[in-house]
Amino acid sequence: MKILFTSSECVPFIKTGGLADVVGALAPVLAKKGHDVRVVLPLYTAIDSKWQQQMEFQLHFEVQLGWRRQYCGVNMLKKDGVTYYFLDNKFYFGRPYVYGLGGDEYERYSFFCRAVLNAMPLLDFKPDIIHAHDWQSGMVPALLKIQYAHLPFYSKIRTVFTIHNLQYQGIFGIKEVQDVLGLGDGLWSSDKLECYGCANFMKAGLVYADAITTVSPSYAEEITTAYYGERLDGLIRARKDSLYGVLNGIDVNEYNPETDPMIYKTYSLKDMSGKAVDKAELQRELGLEGNPDIPLIAMVGRLTNQKGLDLVDCVIGDIMNENVQLAVLGMGDARYTNLFSWAEQQYRGRMAARFAMDHSLAHKLYAGADFFLMPSLFEPCGLSQLMSLRYGTVPIVRETGGLKDTVMPYNEYEQPGTGFSFANYNAHEMLGVLRYAMRVYYTQRKCWNGIAERAMREDFSWKKSAETYARLYEDIVGRP
Repeated sequence: MKILFTSSECVPFIKTGGLADVVGALAPVLAKKGHDVRVVLPLYTAIDSKWQQQMEFQLHFEVQLGWRRQYCGVNMLKKDGVTYYFLDNKFYFGRPYVYGLGGDEYERYSFFCRAVLNAMPLLDFKPDIIHAHDWQSGMVPALLKIQYAHLPFYSKIRTVFTIHNLQYQGIFGIKEVQDVLGLGDGLWSSDKLECYGCANFMKAGLVYADAITTVSPSYAEEITTAYYGERLDGLIRARKDSLYGVLNGIDVNEYNPETDPMIYKTYSLKDMSGKAVDKAELQRELGLEGNPDIPLIAMVGRLTNQKGLDLVDCVIGDIMNENVQLAVLGMGDARYTNLFSWAEQQYRGRMAARFAMDHSLAHKLYAGADFFLMPSLFEPCGLSQLMSLRYGTVPIVRETGGLKDTVMPYNEYEQPGTGFSFANYNAHEMLGVLRYAMRVYYTQRKCWNGIAERAMREDFSWKKSAETYARLYEDIVGRP
């Protein structure tokens, strides 16, 4: 089967979040199963030069955006059985950032979506499936059906659209989007492209894709409700028969405590001694007290309200009174960087904060910590808890989205479980579960070790998910 991924980011080339991890891991797994998998990305200036030097120029063409004709170059790189295409336009992507500044995101990703479709016949590649990821690719299914489907080359191409995070939708003015994409007035009704008086790239994908997926079964259910649906729940309910929740995986080769070159000392289920070394070295690097007995709690990720940091803010004093250490790594909102900066000063030697995107330090935290705290307000899937499980670092999570699907809560009566969890978005409920986890750590060490061992035995590779996607692709292609 011929499969084309369209995405605004993909590891190892460019990453701002979990979208990049998913695309970068899923594509090679599908390729190994014998599929012809190709990925289209913008050629950002921010892509490391070592990758840019390996790219081969293929061709160039012009993209019509309203009255403008814009240059688009296509560079190619092959890696791990996957062909990657990078769309080059310095005006749109030759900037020191990936997203957010300039006020022309609608035009940048309108260009990207149209360029993807225009490039395919020039590259002599007609996919069976276009798999578009998140709002930046949302116009691909829409443009295909509205403006391209009548052309012989594009006939019978089917589309899948994946919601990675419904909160980010790509909302812009109708006139601006209409201007660059030439979408007539008749398309701007509530059953098509209009959304509360605006253009919405996410909605375009939801309306026009042949199938919709999201990144966990629980999140697929949650987004049909008003609480989680971000004002698109009515549309999602209307398309529920075409909605599939497919759990994300992780790259188990990259995140492997037995071989990870980024951690201080490797370890395995058969010999866990290396984890104690990782903890000691992590404490030293972060300036924490070198104490093997005190539990070290890690948090890694974007510092935003989505990640449940308001709960941490409410009870941080109570948490630190539990005789624990806390290490935080991430970038984000000033209110949370201020919170953790204050806490680092207040609890010197027991709290450390690093405000950066530090891939190496993230690996060290997954390996060296005892617990991983992830109390998210909502979480489509979450990857950090999967990584912590892989390293035997016991997660403490809120029961939402993918966190609910991937962390089995421990209880002392039945004694299964791979972590600890709480149901309601409530700071004191979180605190109660954290205290329970600490009690197990201090007084029931054999049980705690069992939790960590079960966590390491979990299989969150892409194998099962890739098989699910392959079956979905085959089903869609086989439809009349």
